[in-house]
Amino acid sequence: MEKIGLIAGNRKFPLLFAEAAKKNGLNIVAIAIKGETSRKLKSLADKVYWIGLDEFRRMFEIFKAEGISKVVMAGQITPRRLFSKELARSEEIKTLLAEIKNKKADTIFGAVAQRLKDEGLELLDSTLFLKDFLPQQGILTKREPDFSIRADIDFGLILAKAVAGLDIGQTVAVKDKAIVAVEALEGTDNLIRRAGKITPGVTIVKVSKPNQDLRFDIPVVGLNTIRRLIKAKARCLAIEAGKTLFIDREESARLADARGICIVAAHKNS
Repeated sequence: MEKIGLIAGNRKFPLLFAEAAKKNGLNIVAIAIKGETSRKLKSLADKVYWIGLDEFRRMFEIFKAEGISKVVMAGQITPRRLFSKELARSEEIKTLLAEIKNKKADTIFGAVAQRLKDEGLELLDSTLFLKDFLPQQGILTKREPDFSIRADIDFGLILAKAVAGLDIGQTVAVKDKAIVAVEALEGTDNLIRRAGKITPGVTIVKVSKPNQDLRFDIPVVGLNTIRRLIKAKARCLAIEAGKTLFIDREESARLADARGICIVAAHKNS
């Protein structure tokens, strides 16, 4: 079987990709990150190599030894590890970070993608085999948004796209056309938690970047997102249609309906 490399971060996205790749007849060689990647990956990939963030160089050596030429990155690394002593121990990463103009997500991932290319590795679209997990425009729950929520969705989509275009974050929290919170390095879960502390009843809007590189940093939501919304007493989750990966969609929709939360896949200006 054809081999494919998987650089696996945290949560369920890497597991979902590995499962889909196996169904498509691929042999998966995975690089798992210590302290991030789920142990469940072992049952889905043909080979799993565990490395620390300070073993960046070893990743290339493994792929070369395995005869890998095509690679996918799926899942994130906890943002605070960007400032950890662990990274400081890696001369390779220190050099990479020193050479880039800033530490925005696209800048870092772009540098990693270039490094992979330099090593003869092609970085593929991370939604490969997962197009069915990208909901198209429509209401994804039985509960529909009322007029005020629809207004907040339209308002939030404009804001979220602007913020995403600056590569600050991809998610905003709004209520009654007021900006409650904007995502930065802390991630969506912490944004939702922070917004819930400010006020109940927010609408969370998550989008892709205007020029989203599908090879990395794809917006992802799932069951854990809905659980965060419930704790924050949010009213609605709006995602960008066709450009947001929705994991555990049916279970998430059932839970959202049970707790009075609507989920909408929308387009800007729709």
